[in-house]
Amino acid sequence: MKILALYTPEKSNPPSPEMMAKMNAFIEELKKSGKLIATEGRKAGAPGMKIRMRKGQLSVTDGPFTEAKELVGGFALMNVDSREEIVTLTRRFLEIAGDGESEIIEMFEAPEQHG
Repeated sequence: MKILALYTPEKSNPPSPEMMAKMNAFIEELKKSGKLIATEGRKAGAPGMKIRMRKGQLSVTDGPFTEAKELVGGFALMNVDSREEIVTLTRRFLEIAGDGESEIIEMFEAPEQHG
């Protein structure tokens, strides 16, 4: 199953060199296993924007958004085999990243086309 994991840190402190080394090793392990499709962290201080479509009208609002209490710190798009694997990998990630939470979203996968 393909999942999207969104990470929201409790604090927005920059990562230490030690934490980055551990995270890079974990990411490399996941890449080699074929589990990790893509991952990125949020650019510190990036204000972002919101783009909405309502009744055919597009609106663009620049951040920062003071009402946002939780900011996504990064994401990982992965292929996993089970719920248990998701929990295990997320636990390992959080042990490196520190306090925060990960929201796991199962992604739609179109059936393979055989020509």
